[in-house]
Amino acid sequence: MARAAPWHLKFGYLSSHPLVIGAPASALLPAASPGSAAANDSSALVLRKSSWLGLQAAPASGSGLSPLSLTLASGLLVTLPVFLQAPWVRLAPFSAALFTVPLLGLALLLSGHRNPGAARAGELLVGFCGSWLGGCLFWGWFRLHPLFHLPIEAFALPLALTGLQGRWKLACGFYLGSLLGTAATDAAMAATGVMAFWPQVLSASPPEASLLLQSLARQVLSPFALAIVGTVAGMLIQACRWLWRQGEAGRISGAALATTLAVDGLFLLAALVAPALTGLI
Repeated sequence: MARAAPWHLKFGYLSSHPLVIGAPASALLPAASPGSAAANDSSALVLRKSSWLGLQAAPASGSGLSPLSLTLASGLLVTLPVFLQAPWVRLAPFSAALFTVPLLGLALLLSGHRNPGAARAGELLVGFCGSWLGGCLFWGWFRLHPLFHLPIEAFALPLALTGLQGRWKLACGFYLGSLLGTAATDAAMAATGVMAFWPQVLSASPPEASLLLQSLARQVLSPFALAIVGTVAGMLIQACRWLWRQGEAGRISGAALATTLAVDGLFLLAALVAPALTGLI
């Protein structure tokens, strides 16, 4: 009886898959097609451009919400007071301030949700509650005293600073970004001489307030005032770029700060064209 040759069969199987001693791992992979090579080149070009702009791609946070979603949500929460809070506080400041209670309750409820995306949204909403309450307190009872603006808005500053490294870092990042935008806006108004007319605008009748706002907006367009505003805007843009590279809380702060800058620009435009849309009248 002839004996089988198992070793010959094994050698024949292995010989169809040669092993090259000392070759790099890439040598054993199939060659890339021209199409995939072009795609890789395009991706590298996009990454180089992003790095040049200072906005690097944000890593996935694993939170259930993409960095883009968190950024858009942060920007939306900054613009919400302009359209909702300002007229509400002017008509009924107590109810607007009291609205913080159910809003905070909703935020805490969402923050404990099993869905990571809902939990992240709740944490962001907690930071918004701080900004909302500070705005209600100032615009409801102290709006004729501009020097009280920043101190009242900063009532939760110690909590926000100590919570940046904890569970509520998104809330703290949003609150701090909004507060920094408020501080920059007040500083620019003071440097351009606009803040001195603040009480006069808010205590005037609607027709008089419209004329005053238009006059002050034209004053901001003077060369000296434009230089100040441009300097502050440039500093804020650089701060946004730096914050974007500081992790999840930094991206939230940067988004809130950038949106504040955009809202300030829209406010100036509205003061020139349609003062009634500013929310101050």
